[in-house]
Amino acid sequence: MTQSGKLVAMERICSNCRAMLGEETVADWCPACGGALIERPALPQAQATTQPPTVDHRGIVLPRRHALGGIITPQ
Repeated sequence: MTQSGKLVAMERICSNCRAMLGEETVADWCPACGGALIERPALPQAQATTQPPTVDHRGIVLPRRHALGGIITPQ
């Protein structure tokens, strides 16, 4: 998909539990709950992170953590 002549990255999210799958994960359904996956353009703030996302053994992207180890939750 292009937008303004630029290639837009797509991210896959579960429509049921809202888990975000890693780019290299090959699945037709959510490995956490079995829900349907939807694709949407990646959020601009997600591309600004310098560290690669942490992906668990199921292929789900884990939440980011701050220096003290707590989970950073979006407001």
